[in-house]
Amino acid sequence: MDISDQQILDKFSAGDEKAIELLFNKYYKYLCACVYKLIKDSTLAEDIVQEVFMELWKKREGLNINISIKAYLRRASINKTLNHIRAKKMNFEDESELLIVPSRESSTQQEIEGGELKDQITKAIDKLPKKCRIIFSMSRYEEMTYKEIAASLDISVKTVENQISKALKLLKTELKPYLK
Repeated sequence: MDISDQQILDKFSAGDEKAIELLFNKYYKYLCACVYKLIKDSTLAEDIVQEVFMELWKKREGLNINISIKAYLRRASINKTLNHIRAKKMNFEDESELLIVPSRESSTQQEIEGGELKDQITKAIDKLPKKCRIIFSMSRYEEMTYKEIAASLDISVKTVENQISKALKLLKTELKPYLK
């Protein structure tokens, strides 16, 4: 028998330990993949997702989920990942949309400048307001469409568009001295 997310949530709210196991088995791999897209470290991704499930279980009594459990878990995992990145000052590994990677024939000077630019990009992203940074990261690093982001965060597509536009303007301003 296939059990629905709502049935799982009902059991979960009632304190049934089997419910957390069902949620874990159903969404763990998916959430690890989402987190991995942001941090490119499978072990760390697994740790973060496990923390999300532990926190979910601890907060079960006061939890009020008014979106799909999948969207809720995804948002919680992304938020925890972004907080981890900010706390650890980790660098995003894939800034390919913002950074032109030097070719193999490039000089050492160009490689140094590319590395410096990558550092500045990471710092600039870290300076974005939280909501803006999350939406920008979901778009650029998770490759989610504006519609998917809006659904996941329970906001309008127009809000996503505005936040991406804001992020790009802020990044352009912040990175202007480093771009030639």
